[in-house]
Amino acid sequence: MEIKIGTRTIGLAHPTYFIADIAANHDGDLERAKMLIRLAKQAGADAAKFQNFDAPKIVSDYGFNAMSGGQVSHQAAWKKSVFEVYKGASIPFEWTTTLMEECNEAGIEYFSAPYDFEAIDFLDPYVRVYKAGSGEIDWIEALERMAGKGKPFLVATGASTIGEVQRAVRAILKLNPQLVLMQCNTNYTASPENYDHLHLNVLRTYAAMFPQVILGLSDHTHSVAPVLGAVTLGARVIERHFTDSNDREGPDHKFAMNPDSWARMVEETRLLERSLGSPDKFIAGNEQETQIVQRRCLRAARAIKAGETFTRDMIDVLRPATPGAIKPDQIPYVIGTKALHDFAFGQEIRWTDLGA
Repeated sequence: MEIKIGTRTIGLAHPTYFIADIAANHDGDLERAKMLIRLAKQAGADAAKFQNFDAPKIVSDYGFNAMSGGQVSHQAAWKKSVFEVYKGASIPFEWTTTLMEECNEAGIEYFSAPYDFEAIDFLDPYVRVYKAGSGEIDWIEALERMAGKGKPFLVATGASTIGEVQRAVRAILKLNPQLVLMQCNTNYTASPENYDHLHLNVLRTYAAMFPQVILGLSDHTHSVAPVLGAVTLGARVIERHFTDSNDREGPDHKFAMNPDSWARMVEETRLLERSLGSPDKFIAGNEQETQIVQRRCLRAARAIKAGETFTRDMIDVLRPATPGAIKPDQIPYVIGTKALHDFAFGQEIRWTDLGA
């Protein structure tokens, strides 16, 4: 399975596609959003992703205020109400053209995750890929609306069950085969304990259950290790939040990656991709010399006269494995043959040196 996003082909045989989720890290400043686009490109990102939502269409102010215990999880540290934070984090729709143009100039793909029907339809002329966040996994009508646009569709699956994922995948594939299914954990606290809950092996399950989709990882930890693990397990799309500084105030900065850590992640992944190589086992190109100096061949254990019959004690197994010499696994077939000529002590033994 392969899909194309812009000029990039995505699939198992192609380099991993990195999405820098700028999300709310623009902090309400268009110039800052443009700066983050440029930094993401310099750090090695393939795409800069934003989020288009209108606070009243994604969160219920009444609902969060009525929750027993108040704001929970990562929201507990927010200094404003959930509704106020979402209102401040939203991107004005009028920024869209400017952000897209900035991405075009920087040479990075622009797209945004929409969170309501109006945003889905509004973004259609501006994006070449859609993304549904984990919270939309069971909002089938929204998934169908995005899938129906006929563009590559990335779907995160955090905080969901396998049954919910199956229903979402089934609904999407009826409309659109260009699906990237992303394992995700939706704890945004930046706690070190989050590594215990990533469950990258779910990617194995997805590969077995949905062989017709491309795998990905939407991750909110800082280490390179989960990304390398995901790529090893077959993920070819990686999404992480991106900021210029983890010390800034805001809902997404603490668990985002900065330019230095992002660049290191890309560099390590490119090395991993080179290292994964072929599934076939063979003597690699750079082992042609070492297979001679590290492996062994059969050699005369003493001076041998022509006509002598080989016994096991007349054979040494020693390095180097001189090209054309008999390999150690052929010892049983050498015993009982006759030397066709004299051998010096230590000389390699070849089939052309032996007779019945």
